[in-house]
Amino acid sequence: MTSVRSSAASLVPSIRGAAELVRQEALRRELDGCQLLAGIWCHGLTVAQLRSIRASLPPTARLLVTKNSDMAAAVAGTRWEALKPCARGMNAWLFVRSDEIPPALKPYRDFQKEWKLQLNDFTGAVYEGRLYGPDDFAQLEAMPTRAQSYQYLLGCLQMPAVNLLAVLRARQEAMLAQADKPPAEGEPAAPAPEPAEK
Repeated sequence: MTSVRSSAASLVPSIRGAAELVRQEALRRELDGCQLLAGIWCHGLTVAQLRSIRASLPPTARLLVTKNSDMAAAVAGTRWEALKPCARGMNAWLFVRSDEIPPALKPYRDFQKEWKLQLNDFTGAVYEGRLYGPDDFAQLEAMPTRAQSYQYLLGCLQMPAVNLLAVLRARQEAMLAQADKPPAEGEPAAPAPEPAEK
């Protein structure tokens, strides 16, 4: 009878195993539609501090504290797999669902400055399939926002039209100035324009 019981037990995952699968699936759902995934070293942060960070994040960002083994299993085989080496130690994970990256990172930087927590820094991030280490975050924080990108693009599209209008206006002013100038000696006077017929 014990052999039947042990074989049946091996087919059904343990409660702990089932809980791990549920957590990993929840993390995979978080990763859907995510633009940036960043790890934050959260050793020594209190629950109140984590709540204040969460409250300051934009609606498109979410901060989760989860086991590194669950995160490593959730990112396995996805575009986020490059972040696996950062899944060591005590981490909180920042999921950003928008391409507005600097506004999502700024609340944590402000929190760091306010609490003077230089050691609790980003451990790494993956954006567009590329791994950014702790020293590379300046690139992510300096990225233009969507509004800034649109302003630049609009300026690039508008400049040729503005230049064309300036050239046409200058030519029109030159023609008007030449028409107002009296003719020089030896040149025939410009014929007067004929009145339009009705």
